[in-house]
Amino acid sequence: MKLVFCGTPEFAVPTLEALIAAGHEIALVVSQPDRPVGRKQVMTAPPVKQTALKHGLTVTQPEKIKNNVEFRERLEEIRPDAIVVVAYGRIIPAWMLALPRLGCINLHGSLLPKYRGAAPIQWAVANGETETGNTTMLLEEGLDTGPMLLQQVIPIGPEQTAAEMFPILAEKGAPLVLDTLAGLADGTIVPEAQNHALATLAPILTREDGRMDFAARKASELFNRWRGFQPWPGAFALLEGKKLIVHRMMQVDGTAAVVPGFTPGEVRIDGQRMLVGCASGSALEFLEVQPEGRNRMSAADFLRGNPAAVGTRLE
Repeated sequence: MKLVFCGTPEFAVPTLEALIAAGHEIALVVSQPDRPVGRKQVMTAPPVKQTALKHGLTVTQPEKIKNNVEFRERLEEIRPDAIVVVAYGRIIPAWMLALPRLGCINLHGSLLPKYRGAAPIQWAVANGETETGNTTMLLEEGLDTGPMLLQQVIPIGPEQTAAEMFPILAEKGAPLVLDTLAGLADGTIVPEAQNHALATLAPILTREDGRMDFAARKASELFNRWRGFQPWPGAFALLEGKKLIVHRMMQVDGTAAVVPGFTPGEVRIDGQRMLVGCASGSALEFLEVQPEGRNRMSAADFLRGNPAAVGTRLE
């Protein structure tokens, strides 16, 4: 088929590679503009652009697409059979949705209609789901509301983080897109409307999502949110008004019985273990932390350097 591919981050690269390997004609790759990265703010091409150029493909990076006359004329001239969209990061306008004969096909990292939105993988992990997956669908003007084409279920391990799930979903999603294109072309796939009553949202993450609320959430909930919010916004709390980032943690069983009167947010020590009380008598053990303005360190090293932290309360 003649295709236009729209994608930006690493998550989209396996699908682009698979489409190329399958022999499809990628007439144009559309990606977001280069952005400054790192402390030195070096202008860096997104992973999809880097991959496309490696394969000698034509790339365009429009800042806006909705009312971009030049971009529209270019796509109309190509007349693609389908437009494949994977984590592009832009809303696809109506004129673009109507352009290809097979439609605009999107790979979404959740089992729709659950987790519609910008961060489906992160929220599935953060909410303690034991499985997630990929869905291919036909894009329409609503947010991830289009008819579903194919789905695949992928388990989430009890210790797995969102950062670990991203490459798994990306790799497994690539052949799903190939199967979707083939099924649409030969008529074996019938689009299925989503049950909108079952929809849940996965909104874009904010820094505040990483803040740990020990009074409102049990240890299991805080642990799942830490897993889901890797690599960003992570998990943090305030200790005497200063930020304490928690890089590694684990749940502790039976702590309420071992430590009477353990209140939410309270820091206790058990040998060299740093324990923190959570809601409903539960507790977490912090394994690796980073005090504000300092490097990462083990919780044991932190306690040795900050003995006054024991008995204080994290907020």
